[in-house]
Amino acid sequence: MTLERISIDPAVMNGQPCVRGTRLTVKRVLHILAEYKDREEIHKDYPRLDDEDIRQALMYAAASVDDRIDDLSY
Repeated sequence: MTLERISIDPAVMNGQPCVRGTRLTVKRVLHILAEYKDREEIHKDYPRLDDEDIRQALMYAAASVDDRIDDLSY
């Protein structure tokens, strides 16, 4: 799996994984996907964020999750 659009640089956002060339973290991309109704709205507010950036952020996030089950009742 090659994620050329995701970069990690200690000097950018404290080393959090970001969409390459931006300060937009993978975590923020996930929040954006949860908050916005559709991609058209996302592209309106984040014109530099394209569908491939979103796809690779999702791939990075999926690869970062392990198989443990956490108790989510709170």
